[in-house]
Amino acid sequence: MLVSKILQSKGDDGVLSVPSSATIADAVKILGERRIGTVVISDDGQVPLGILSERDVVRIIAAKGASVLQDSVADHMTKRLVTCERDNTVQQILATMTEKRFRHMPVVENGVMVGIITLGDAVKAQLTELEMEKDALQGMIAGY
Repeated sequence: MLVSKILQSKGDDGVLSVPSSATIADAVKILGERRIGTVVISDDGQVPLGILSERDVVRIIAAKGASVLQDSVADHMTKRLVTCERDNTVQQILATMTEKRFRHMPVVENGVMVGIITLGDAVKAQLTELEMEKDALQGMIAGY
């Protein structure tokens, strides 16, 4: 299955982002309100500059204390962003996420964000694909 198919199934290709001037507290508020695990940092809502996850926030606070909540997200975001494109496969996404140990990957086309894929999205797509293959094989065995 391709990333493009996953984005279609999500129903919304938009990506929630915050500007690099936002504070960690601003990002935490959005993460909590939206019940999401990460936010992309982008000053124009299109070009990704970095990413900040709930895990990042926990590590930052554990290392430096609650005063970092007033720091800008630009000070603590992951700047070496790993992205994918619509024509990447679920297997490629899962392999990258597993190897690099992260759960969210922005989808970028021509330098512009078009969506975000989560580990859960990729696993769900993989399970759906396996279920379809199982049904097809059962149909072949039964002579349908």
